[in-house]
Amino acid sequence: MTSSCLCILSVHTMMSKQVGDFLVRDSLSSVGDYVLTCRWQQDVIHCRISKVLVKSVQTKIQYMLEHESFDSVPMLVRHHAGTGRPVCPRTGAQLLCPVNRMLPLRYLEATFALAGGRPGSAHSPSTQRGAHIKRRSVTMTDGLTTEKIIPHRHGSGGRVLAVIPPSPVMRRSSDPHLSPSSSNNNLPCSDMPPSTHCTPAHGYPSESSEQGGSYCELRPGQAPIPPCKSYVERLRVEDGQSPDSGAPDGVEGFMLPLMETSSSFKPGKYQSTLLPAENKPLEMSVLKRVKELLAEVDPKTAAKHITKADCTVARILGVTKEMQRMMGVSSGLELLTLPHGHQLRLDLLERFYTMSIMMAVDLLGCTGSTEERAALLHKTIQLAAELKSNMGNMYGFAAVMRALELPQISRLEQTWITLRQRHTEGAILYEKKLKPFLKAMTDGKESCVLSNTSFPHVVPVLSLLERGVAAGEALESWESVESGVDVVMSHLEAARTIAHHGGLYRTNTESKLQDFQERKEVLEIFCTEFQMRLLWGSRGSEGSQAERYEKFDKVLTALSHKLEPPVRHSEL
Repeated sequence: MTSSCLCILSVHTMMSKQVGDFLVRDSLSSVGDYVLTCRWQQDVIHCRISKVLVKSVQTKIQYMLEHESFDSVPMLVRHHAGTGRPVCPRTGAQLLCPVNRMLPLRYLEATFALAGGRPGSAHSPSTQRGAHIKRRSVTMTDGLTTEKIIPHRHGSGGRVLAVIPPSPVMRRSSDPHLSPSSSNNNLPCSDMPPSTHCTPAHGYPSESSEQGGSYCELRPGQAPIPPCKSYVERLRVEDGQSPDSGAPDGVEGFMLPLMETSSSFKPGKYQSTLLPAENKPLEMSVLKRVKELLAEVDPKTAAKHITKADCTVARILGVTKEMQRMMGVSSGLELLTLPHGHQLRLDLLERFYTMSIMMAVDLLGCTGSTEERAALLHKTIQLAAELKSNMGNMYGFAAVMRALELPQISRLEQTWITLRQRHTEGAILYEKKLKPFLKAMTDGKESCVLSNTSFPHVVPVLSLLERGVAAGEALESWESVESGVDVVMSHLEAARTIAHHGGLYRTNTESKLQDFQERKEVLEIFCTEFQMRLLWGSRGSEGSQAERYEKFDKVLTALSHKLEPPVRHSEL
């Protein structure tokens, strides 16, 4: 094995001696690709899975192993594991039993910021090329190969790389637990056959002290961090303090994030300039004023007001240092992917459903002629297009589209016919562009341009993480299609991207809202607490979510039937 094969970190191989054990890990020599690692006939085989861009009718990403390509890594693994086809024809290695991972794929990318490969970065490929790495020893413990490497500077541009600690014992999917063997066997570097691809990956550490492992992130230029009893102690060690010492003088110590237990929406305490202190559901005087205000603003202005309200609730905008300290992260988009972001996820779902109901009420409350309703429908479609294309607010876009796709709206045949006749371009935009785009995003087949996005499409992630408490409707896309696992994996991958780029989304939002002159009354219409008060009244807004949605579904149905009465079968 040459020194170039070692790259930065040690080769992470199988946790068992059994033939056919395999796992998928990241490739450090080719960032963005994966490596399929398999134990076969006392050897560890490494096969690179390359990510390729296929341009046909629709450009898509595929994953190639040897000369075969697949739509996803799970499909590639299922194909070889199910058919028994060798992953490496030269050695005949087969996939028989997966080895469970303790940390997810892309751990290195998230931890060491390898994805960007920024020039001048301590972890970028340009600075890693100058590092000359030599092997100290390779030991075998219960089938686990752990390489210890000694870095040396090569010229002035080289970086000092840290030694990787031993990897922990991991569990096979078929075994309850594995304990390390007492026998150690030396495996010289030259004993590895030339057919094995030595693409390095991270030795995923364990948090369990029973096996002697410890969570220890090593970074270039740092010495190994000794095992710590807690995460707080590890942070102190990284900052040059002893595990038992407190925070330095004048510096506030580490604080656990705050676990929120109540909603940030308080409709009962909400002070409104448009609502009286006590109001009934759908109070006519307030509805009339709301419709007047919405009629005064164009779709572009309305989209900016919606985006500002959305990003404030999601904690993309207006996040203070104190809020960051309480959340434990810098952005709400990262918080919503974490366990203690449960309440934020619920609040975002509440806002999503309430906003769509509000837009539906605006459409169904148009009791004028069919032409007037068609014109309002066209304006709503323009609002959805504005949120999607110019504002990059996929969350708000999905909420408006949900209103248009509600059965109480879609059943208005005369209104839709008039739309196609009087506003043909709007009907084509809705049917041919907006609807297919939203479906592709929900199915995990389409993503928005990162540089143009202010609020990404987080609704599938919210529904996935809060399926038991989210407002249940039809089956989710991953529950009703054959490729449901691929859809779930796509959304989880998207969640990781969303959490990683919270700062970029904030910058994009601030840029799009630059010089924006808000109207206080219009902004209030798009506030969730105002909408809850208007739709359910000052008393009903405090009721349970399921009960509120169920009752209002009946209200929407009644309004829809009043506009276009259903045709009875007996009259046909």
